[in-house]
This record gives sequence, C-alpha cells and structure tokens, in this order.
Amino acid sequence: MKKLIYSFMIGTTMLVAASCGYDKTNSGIALGNLDTTANPADNFYQYACGGWMAANPLKPEHSRFGTFDALREQSQEQVKEIINDVSKQKNADGTVAQKIGDLYALAMDSARLNAEGAKTILPQLAKIEAVKDKSELTPLLVELFRNGISPFFSFYVYADDMNSTMNIFHLNQGGYNMGDRDYYFDTDEKTQNIREKYVEFIEKIFVLSGYSAEQAKEASAAVIKIETRLAKVASTRVELRDPVANYHKIAVEDLEKRSPAIQWKLFFQNIGINNISELNLAQLKPIEEVSKIIENEELATIKYYLLADVINNAAAYLSDEFSAANFEFYGKTLSGKEQQRDRWKRAVDVINGTLGEAVGQLYVEKYFPPKAKEKMVQLVRNLQVALGQRIDGLEWMSAETKIKAHEKLATFHVKIGYPDKWRNYSALKINKEKSYMENLVAANNFEFDYNISKFGTEVDKDEWLMNPQTVNAYYNPATNEICFPAAILQPPFFNFDADDAVNYGAIGVVIGHEMTHGFDDQGRQFDKDGNLKDWWVEQDAVRFKERAQVMVDFFDNIVVLDTIHANGSLTLGENIADNGGLQVSWQAYQNTLAGKKAPVKIDGFTDAQRFFLAYATVWASNIRDAEILRLTKIDPHALGRYRVNGALPQIEAWYEAFGIKEGDKMFVPKEKRVAIW
Repeated sequence: MKKLIYSFMIGTTMLVAASCGYDKTNSGIALGNLDTTANPADNFYQYACGGWMAANPLKPEHSRFGTFDALREQSQEQVKEIINDVSKQKNADGTVAQKIGDLYALAMDSARLNAEGAKTILPQLAKIEAVKDKSELTPLLVELFRNGISPFFSFYVYADDMNSTMNIFHLNQGGYNMGDRDYYFDTDEKTQNIREKYVEFIEKIFVLSGYSAEQAKEASAAVIKIETRLAKVASTRVELRDPVANYHKIAVEDLEKRSPAIQWKLFFQNIGINNISELNLAQLKPIEEVSKIIENEELATIKYYLLADVINNAAAYLSDEFSAANFEFYGKTLSGKEQQRDRWKRAVDVINGTLGEAVGQLYVEKYFPPKAKEKMVQLVRNLQVALGQRIDGLEWMSAETKIKAHEKLATFHVKIGYPDKWRNYSALKINKEKSYMENLVAANNFEFDYNISKFGTEVDKDEWLMNPQTVNAYYNPATNEICFPAAILQPPFFNFDADDAVNYGAIGVVIGHEMTHGFDDQGRQFDKDGNLKDWWVEQDAVRFKERAQVMVDFFDNIVVLDTIHANGSLTLGENIADNGGLQVSWQAYQNTLAGKKAPVKIDGFTDAQRFFLAYATVWASNIRDAEILRLTKIDPHALGRYRVNGALPQIEAWYEAFGIKEGDKMFVPKEKRVAIW
C-alpha cells in the first residue's frame, strides 16, 4: 500500500536514543564530529561531518550508516527492553502485551523456524498448485492480497485526490520484485549482474521449498518473463511524481473493459467491498497488461509467478537457509551489505511493523518528555510565521496566489509526538501455538481488513501514518498535515540543552522542510483542503516551474559515483523541501533575535555557523557504492552528502556565515542559485 506522503528521510527508521555526538554541556555542536583539515568553502560536508564519519566506519551489516542509523542502533535496545519487560509479565490472552511478547518469541525461536523449513508456507503453495483453470485466479489473488502478497498490481483505500474528505479505492501498478522497473532493462554490467543474481535467488528459494532444480529453472524463467512485462509498461519513478497523471477516476465497468481477464465484481466482493461503482485507476497501461498476461501466458507460467511471490514474500521469516538467501540478494547484491543483522533486530522491526502503535504507546510513556511536545508547538508556530513572511516577500508570485498560499499555510493540521487516540488491536489474534508465518499471515489479514474497512467512509484526519517511535517526519497533502513523531524530537534534531541556533538548524529545518512540501512541485498542486486542484495564477505556476528547473539542473550535474549522476527530477520535491526548510528556519531564527544582542560565539563558532553545522550533522553518514547506486535509482531523497553540499550553496546566509567567496569550490553565482520559497 502506498499513500502520497513526503517524509524527511530515507525509509522508516525506528526510535531515537538520547545521544548522537551531542555534548549537552556546550552549544550542542560536538567538535569531534568536525574535520578541521577540510575547507568548508570547498567541501562543507567533509568539514562538518568528517570526524563523525572517521569515528563510525561501516560495519558488515550496514550498507549505509549515518546519524539516523546510529540512533536506531541505540533505540532498538530500548524497544527490546520494552518487549522484554512486557514478556516477563503474566499477560492475559488478547492483551497487547501478550501479542507483543508472543510474536517476538516466535520471531526469535530459530530452532523451531529451522525445523519447520518451508512447511509453514506449503498450504499457500498447495492452493496455487491446485488451480486448474484461469477462472480460478481471481479468488486466489484476493487470498494472496489478504495474506500480504501483491502479485500483478497493488491497491489501497485512502482519500480521493479530488474529494479529500472521502476514502476511495486506488488501484496501482506493481508485481515486480527487484525494487525498480529499471533493473529489468538497464544494460550496464552492474544491473546485468543484479538480474543474474535475482534468477539465482528465485531458483534457490524454489529448491528450498521442495521443488526440483528443473522446476526451479522453469520458475525463474516465468518470473523474469512476467515481471519484465509488468515493468515494461510501468511508469517510471519520475512519472509517478505527477499527481495529475496518476489520477484516473473510472467506473468499475470501464475497469472490466480494460482488464477483462480479472473478474472484478467477484474481486471486490471477496475483499469486502460490495457497493463500489468507481475507483482511481492510477496507471492505465499496467492493469491492461495484467489482463493480457493472464490471457496469453500459459497457466503453468502464471502459477510459477504466483508461487514465487509467496515464497519470496516469506523467505525473510522462515528458516536460516531461506533468510540467508533473501539477504544474499536483497541485502548483499542490491545494497552491498556484508552481514545480516542480528535476529533480535529483525524481530524488533516486525513488532514495530505489526503492532506499531501499541509499541508506540509504551514508548511514549517511557521515553517521551511532555516538555518536548510543548516546545515543538511553539517552534511550529514560529516556523509558520516565518514561512508566511517569506511568501509575502516573493517577488515572483502574484498577490492573488499569495492569498491562497497563506490560506493553505494557515490550515496546516499539525501532529506532534503521538496520536490523541490509540489504535485498537483487539481484532488481531496472536497465537504462540501456531507458527511464526501463520501469525504473520494473521497480522496481514488484520491490516488488510483495517484498510478495506475505510472504503466509502470519511477520511479520518487524526489518523497517524507513522508510529510515534519513528525517527522521521512527513507531510500528507490529502489532509494538509505535518507530522512529527515523538522519536525525532531528541538529539541530534532537538536538544533542550543546546542554544536556539542549533535547534533551529536541526529540528527547525525539519519543520520547515515538511511545511515546504505543501508547496513543492507536487504538494503545491493540492489546495488547503487537500484536493488536487489548481489554485495558482497561470503565470505564477510558469515562474515556479522555471525556478524548480534550476534545482533539477543543479542536481542532474552532480556525479554520485563513477559516471552516474544524481536524478534531479526524481529528487526535486525533497530538494525543494530542504531548500525551503533552510530558508524558513533561518528566517524563524532571525525573528527570535529581534531586539536582542547578537549571540556570543560558543566553541569558536558564531550562532550562524552553529545553525548550519547542526543541519549538516543530521546527514553525517558512510555508505557503500552499491547502496549509492540503489538509492540514486529509487530514492526521492538526495544522498546525505548532497543534502548538505547541494543544499547550502543555494543559501545566502551560509555564504555570509563561513565567508564563502567566488573561486571557492562550493561557490555558486547568485543568478544561478535556486530561489523558490
């Protein structure tokens, strides 16, 4: 399931620890994080983060290790402690504590998992094997989707882009499992190797599931054939960033005509939707191709494809042999990791993924100080004022569009820390007498029913799309909301004992980043009520696009590795948000200084320097070449290095703070700098 939300960082990283290079007795800048041998005018990232990078070399289990990951390392210990605490109690059946403790115990029982091998997925495989006619595929697909498997396409229930108050059914492309459509077509040596390793992986997990080597080869050929067909018609990641191009409200009868090989009325009935008349078919060609595949591929080929989906989906949660095979491809080949993470860390991830808000409630009680929420409320207000000031000062925007922009800014729905109402997990049954896989299937069924139950109802604007223990933040255009989970409200983002310059440079930029998402190249297309509606004066929209293109061109020219360039179009929204976040937070910080004496230097740094050093520290990381290539292909965020060295040269205050001048490597002439928000 994919909703259109814009997060601050890569993926979802859980929980936060109390320290990450911050010394609470000083300004909040850890001098050891710096590399003072580097020239900040030539490579600010190295200057600000080089000491941290040297002190935190990559471990075998990491493809990337940064300040986010350092927090996760420590925080997972906290989650484990929470789980261990509830597990020690005598918990009645059906309680959240029982569910957390029993599911974690099942995940940790390697002896049982190894003894079971593929046994726990054999019933699912048998149902696929038993299919004798293509007419049986539709109910089978529904069962697979309920179990957390997404063959051929994906779908979810959420707000209608054109009527944001109501939840509708969204049907999307999908069905290929290498991570991105381009892996099926690119002809460079590295990508060809990835395809070869993928074939080996499919064959390996089929053999582990009890199939012969010959059957495994037939299966891998079927998988590559069908997934390549699906990838060929799929929209690119850049094309998926256009909300207008990915919205097609159609009648169910039209869907049946476009994709007649699926019995859509039966499909909707079986998933629990009996009164559907229309839906959003996000991408047209993929669903048409699904029908063609079912019509003209042999049933045996389709069954191999479905079998592979089941086995692949389960591999990480079965025996050590399956898990190792899964890691060999998805961890080592795609990301460059050398060693799999400890079992308990993987188990914690599963608990957060299945009982996230239940764990979050325990986390907030134990680790989240109320004063953090209180201060964040004020910071958000300050940032809103600053963004309003910057909107007023835009010379390229008309008064008419500015009025609409202010209306949107004023109606931001702000979420801080944790939900006011916690999610109810009573319908989720975790039974320790059943296998780990059976319980994961039950969890997937629970999540499926939860989402489908929203169909035809009003959008719940108070629902959280991230757990409180997630180190991240997001903007959701459908509800025009900005959300800051509890876990991000700690160092290096939010430090009570640091001066304001550091907090505005870190958490202030995060706040400004999420606010700016409401006005980036995607978010700006949604109005104050969350509807996909053009509220811009036409000439203002033209000027915006011209200025955004400067950002695209700047990042397109960055070489991330060898001859591979960054993708300025894919990362445009996040780069605009970084730029806006810096500008807005700097403005907000300047507002706090009005009428006051200039802050004194601390540790030899001015307040302006501390602001930008705090921002850079957030992105300190080491990363493997394979992960650079993978993220450049799939991630809408620029790599951490360029969220510093690509973002700061656009900011005039940074030039002044560090005396950057013409001739320095990072100098960009004013007329070539990005100037949007």
